[in-house]
Amino acid sequence: MSSALLTDRYELTMLEASLKSGTAGRDSVFEVFARRLPEGRRFGVVAGTGRFLQLLADFRFGDDELAWLREAGVVDSPTLDWLADYRFSGTIRGYREGEAYLPGSPLLVVESSFAEGVLLETLALSVFNHDSAVAGAAARMVSAADGRPLAEMGSRRTGEHSAVAAARAAYVAGFGATSNLEAGRSWGIPTMGTAAHAFTLLHDTEEDAFRAQVATLGSGTTLLVDTYDIAEAVETAVRVAGTGLGAVRIDSGDLPIVVAQVREQLDALGATGTRITVTNDLDEFTIAALRAAPVDGYGVGTSVVSGSGHPAAGMVFKLVARRGDDGEWLSVSKKSADKATVGGRKHPVRVLRDGVAVEERIKVGTDETGPDERALLVPLVVDGVVDDRWTGPEGTALAREHHAAAIAELPHEAFRLGRGEAVLPTVYA
Repeated sequence: MSSALLTDRYELTMLEASLKSGTAGRDSVFEVFARRLPEGRRFGVVAGTGRFLQLLADFRFGDDELAWLREAGVVDSPTLDWLADYRFSGTIRGYREGEAYLPGSPLLVVESSFAEGVLLETLALSVFNHDSAVAGAAARMVSAADGRPLAEMGSRRTGEHSAVAAARAAYVAGFGATSNLEAGRSWGIPTMGTAAHAFTLLHDTEEDAFRAQVATLGSGTTLLVDTYDIAEAVETAVRVAGTGLGAVRIDSGDLPIVVAQVREQLDALGATGTRITVTNDLDEFTIAALRAAPVDGYGVGTSVVSGSGHPAAGMVFKLVARRGDDGEWLSVSKKSADKATVGGRKHPVRVLRDGVAVEERIKVGTDETGPDERALLVPLVVDGVVDDRWTGPEGTALAREHHAAAIAELPHEAFRLGRGEAVLPTVYA
């Protein structure tokens, strides 16, 4: 399926106008960056790289796309002819997926002709803005969970395709599993899930429901114990599954109190190894509030997948350099109030002292990396060829691994949940 129409009309009209003016072929450098972090956040998390690269491979204007553009009168015939042959042949560098980022960080650098690069604006922004927002929220929840596992369960709270993307972004940021099967198939993410309240309500008694689930899934399953009376359900669950019952799930109530009561009851019944999972409209603040409670795992839905749970990443895609008619590179930038940009080709590094990040340093016009610096850009596409290391399930696993390493470099104050500013300064050099 082509991804070419997952874009905005003005990209194609800019293409048409630049073809007519003779400027479409000018060598250009575009950047994706965020002017500021979402309010209250101390760092962001880059997510979506693997998805973007796979969508880029499908960014082709086939017969169906061209026919629709012709019928809708979007662009003229010469432009349609150009689009028919479109293949991105440039170079793209970017922060590794899972990397922490700060304001001004050039997260993606597209080097190509103006025409080839400008068409990618909406595709890049729709992927990185969504996935990075989810990953940023998920990273806060992982920090709040303090080592306890989290599962993403938000498919029913967002669009069907967004659900898959959100599951992937949360996994990159440290969640351990998802309820979404397509995310498991496409990206290699572990899947989980047992039963909802409807399964209990289907049966004549709660005990019948528990017996049916245990008969199918074994005593190591997770039984949902808050459909009726929690204490009675816990007693029934242990009687049906035995003291080897895998876990109970609680989806309502005053969680710190209820969890403590359930833990005490399970231990008294001899089910000392039975875990307690909670799934009641959790976010990073409620998870943090449960640190002292005997919770063994969390299931998070709305707050990780939807806009109500996380502020937008607010990334933009801007032209920062182009070649002049004399062949020399020219820095270009916006000067408008509150939307000014920094022109020029850039080389971002993270400055480290004793293994701890202290500064985001963005060098303009040089590719040098000092002994106390970690270079942040890696090649993603070279001369139109996608580096497959960053795609598919393998790329997702690498992103998750890199995120853990990048997060470990940040100073402790990065993980405070209260409102604050960017944890590292961004300095242009």
